[in-house]
Amino acid sequence: MQKFGILKNGEEAHLYSLKNQNGMEIKVSDFGATLAQVLIPASGGRMIDVVAGYDDVTGYEKGEASIGATVGRVANRIGGASFEIEGKTYLLTANDGKNTLHGGRDFYPKRLWKTVEADESHVTFELFSPDGDQGFPGNFTVSVTYTLTEENGVKIHYHGVSDQDTLVNMINHSYFNLAGHESGSVLSQEAWVDAKTYTRADEESIPTGEFVSVEGTPMDFRTRKVIGRDIEADYEALILGKGYDHNYVLNGSGFRKVAGMYAKETGIGMEVYTDLPGVHLYTANYLENEPGKGGVVYQIRDFLCFETQYFPDAVHKEQFEGPIVKANEAYDTTTEYRFYTE
Repeated sequence: MQKFGILKNGEEAHLYSLKNQNGMEIKVSDFGATLAQVLIPASGGRMIDVVAGYDDVTGYEKGEASIGATVGRVANRIGGASFEIEGKTYLLTANDGKNTLHGGRDFYPKRLWKTVEADESHVTFELFSPDGDQGFPGNFTVSVTYTLTEENGVKIHYHGVSDQDTLVNMINHSYFNLAGHESGSVLSQEAWVDAKTYTRADEESIPTGEFVSVEGTPMDFRTRKVIGRDIEADYEALILGKGYDHNYVLNGSGFRKVAGMYAKETGIGMEVYTDLPGVHLYTANYLENEPGKGGVVYQIRDFLCFETQYFPDAVHKEQFEGPIVKANEAYDTTTEYRFYTE
């Protein structure tokens, strides 16, 4: 553990380093339960950091892109900034037009989480979110455990319990560039997603409820392809999203391999595993002049995000698997980013 800087309120943030026997290393912070570095051994003894981030906690406190952070209580969008459970209406903060994005206010990534366990292979952070926090019902206690495996996997396990029925949809918002965080555009790298359909969204990025086949469209990532190949296509979803910013309906169920990415420049690849039904593919379309680690300034499309999740606005769509968590029942899910070098 090392100091990671002082917050505006005077609290001290910390950074924890995990290493495995293959020489891979990750660093995580208790501020925002954040994945701050992912260092992959490469040829010539180099270590390549493949995630965006900041040099210390000040950058994370100032930044508005949730870089590397744990997002909740409900990540992504809720249409109309309100929802109902058992006939009772709950009002949220409209921070994305008339909708709620990533919780709406007092974001989880802007809070200092409690470190409850830490050793050489894993760190567990915990947050207490009281009844009414961000507008959501129930006293909710959630933990996030980062484990660095000997298979070069960054395993992220979420576990939470509320004393009332509530909504929960936690994500990790890491921005990946497998040529290195400082290398610029990610569009020449390759990606794939095991999904036959995606959820169509309107001009405010709220799903319409329709499932659209990727067949014959620029949304098709079933076979690994160059990320930038179709990104400028004259296609509704790409025009409205200013690039890829869409929820894919993942094939299969249970904990499974669902997506991946590869950079020929470094030979580094990544596989994404999850037990969740969706993944939001995002090409950093709104990242602009963001001061990052080591003096690097991040720009639009420098990264690709794989946000494993329940579908956006699921509480308003009967056909979507719902993120409602019943009182005293566990919210429990795992996502893993597993790295390899060719």
